[in-house]
Amino acid sequence: MFNFLINPIFLTYIIIFFIIIAIIIGFFVLRRLKKDNLGLMLGMSLFLIKIPRYEKKDKNESIELKHLLGISAQMYASFNILPKRAKIIFEVASSYNEEEIAFYGACPKNFVNEFKKVIHGAYQNAKIEQVENDYSIFSSKGKSAGAYIILEKRNFMPIRTYHDFENDPLNQVISAIGKLNIGNGAALQIVLRPVKKNWYKGAKSTLFNLKTGKKQDIIKIWEKTINDVVGVGSKQNKEKKEEPIDQEQIEAISKKISRPVFNVNIRIIANALTEIEAGQILDQMLQQFSQYSLPNQNGLQIKKVIGYKLKKLIYNFIFRIFEKKTTISLNADEIASIFHFPYPGLEVPNVKSVSSRDVAPPNILPNKGELEIGKVVYREENQKVFLKNSDDRMRHFYIIGQTGTGKSRFQQELIKQDILAGRGVGVVDPHGDLIEATLANIPKERYSDVILFEPFNTENPMGLNMLEYETEDQKDFAIQEMIAIFYKLVTDPAMIGPMFEHYMRNAMLALMADSNNIGTMVEIPRLLTDNGFAETYISKLTDPVALNFWRNEWKKTSEQQKGDMFGYLISKVGRFVENPMMRNIIGQSHSSFNLSNIMNQGKIFLANLSKGKVGDMNSNLLGLILVSKIQMAAMARANMKEKDRRDFYLYIDEFQNFTTDSIAIILSEARKYRLKSNLNRIFPVLTLLTFLIVI
Repeated sequence: MFNFLINPIFLTYIIIFFIIIAIIIGFFVLRRLKKDNLGLMLGMSLFLIKIPRYEKKDKNESIELKHLLGISAQMYASFNILPKRAKIIFEVASSYNEEEIAFYGACPKNFVNEFKKVIHGAYQNAKIEQVENDYSIFSSKGKSAGAYIILEKRNFMPIRTYHDFENDPLNQVISAIGKLNIGNGAALQIVLRPVKKNWYKGAKSTLFNLKTGKKQDIIKIWEKTINDVVGVGSKQNKEKKEEPIDQEQIEAISKKISRPVFNVNIRIIANALTEIEAGQILDQMLQQFSQYSLPNQNGLQIKKVIGYKLKKLIYNFIFRIFEKKTTISLNADEIASIFHFPYPGLEVPNVKSVSSRDVAPPNILPNKGELEIGKVVYREENQKVFLKNSDDRMRHFYIIGQTGTGKSRFQQELIKQDILAGRGVGVVDPHGDLIEATLANIPKERYSDVILFEPFNTENPMGLNMLEYETEDQKDFAIQEMIAIFYKLVTDPAMIGPMFEHYMRNAMLALMADSNNIGTMVEIPRLLTDNGFAETYISKLTDPVALNFWRNEWKKTSEQQKGDMFGYLISKVGRFVENPMMRNIIGQSHSSFNLSNIMNQGKIFLANLSKGKVGDMNSNLLGLILVSKIQMAAMARANMKEKDRRDFYLYIDEFQNFTTDSIAIILSEARKYRLKSNLNRIFPVLTLLTFLIVI
């Protein structure tokens, strides 16, 4: 009978067979582990973390390093609640295409809320911004250098912490990164997750045996326990030599395990145009890690890698993989001593930080109401903000900002809400874009409410007569406003003067003498040159002062003096009278729309005064007239009962072009007539009068 067990050939085949099976099993196990790591990586969210920069009030102001790093240690301790196999990553890096240093954090997607709460619990004013596209420290033509960190001795032995530091070692890393030029990149990465419960059981068991004098083989047993939990190979254990453990070491171990402990990977990567330069950057960053050694206890050991091991290190860095073979055990204080966020007194200027602090919205801020005016974003939580009721809008809106900051867009959204709510709205726009956007937002049921004033529509010109009035008070207001408008339109107010006011006032009084046949600005030149035409208006005058001007003062004025005054007036009025488009608008004795009716009936009045189509000066004149007439219409509500005054919302884009000093009336008096203004201005400087009213 053939004995298979002693046949050397058969035994060889058996051994080869089992080796092949082992290789295949190992391959699939490694593949599964790799997929698990990638799966964990893909389930991570990356955040840019900014801390407010603190400026010392006094050069001699002291910075309490222990207190500040203690905050960071408490933050790490709070991450002890991480679920099984979950990991947290923190990085400080400078991308190859940026000069700023950034601090990043990553966590599982199902742990994002807890992650933010922990950081905000330690750093209340921190800003945590999600990063959609990961940063890179690697340029396409760059060369890399890298290293990872392990412990010099056993995992349960402590290293030096911030309690024993006078200066912060992390500053050396940040300073080295901060000196990088565009094209170079570098990063310090720590990956951590809480140790298993067996770690603490083994530590307490070891301490008990040490205290009771059972020292033989205890160190080996402990190392085996730690390595079984952490996954460090036996080769590393053989390189370590046993050292006697005294009372000081027992106290040190007790202190270490009194704080939450984590399994940690520490990686340092540098990238530059040449290997030599990358190595120099790496060496500068690694100088930090020589400061953590404690005599007779523990320290950090640097392991530089090249070739395949460097590629693997870079792979693990990019995918933020937790690797058991390079794992060390550190407690919260030790981690905070190695990696923490910037603190007051950090002298590196190019760290990304919070330029303005976010403040939590007050509890009294309305979250529902008549008008949504925006939202408060605090710690990535959005809370809508409303004006609670119409009375809040009686205080008016003043929107200020530079070009392109969204002033008109903001007004557009407010107008849309008012129109959809069925409110009366007036919009005066010097560009036309706001009007076009508003027209697109008008629902079909409100089409009949729209009055669109477009001066450039010369086929169907709409009349606008500033000299129209209904009461004597309105008549006086119209005259005062027209004079103020001309002061506004000229570049030098000295070009107007008292003589202009005197002649212009009396000319307008004459044209407004007959309420059934009111003249227009276009007729002012003819009034001064055609005696017969002038008499048709002068004969209707009842004001003794104006009548005396025309019957006595004007008749006694010499022809030369009349000619001089005529030229003086025409130089101010002629530019509008001689323009056909403007003449067809301001030359009509009756306006094509009644602003009082528009306001009282809750209509939608849109004035498209596009400067590109009308001209800058013409746009300003028409806007000034419109705003003045809206103001007159609002004040005419004094004759109405307050309960009958319907709210009307006036929006003026770049209102500084369309208002005189009487804007103060709109801001103070007109609100009692239910005219609610929304003013938009590009320049940050207010006139003194407006400023006093606003404040």
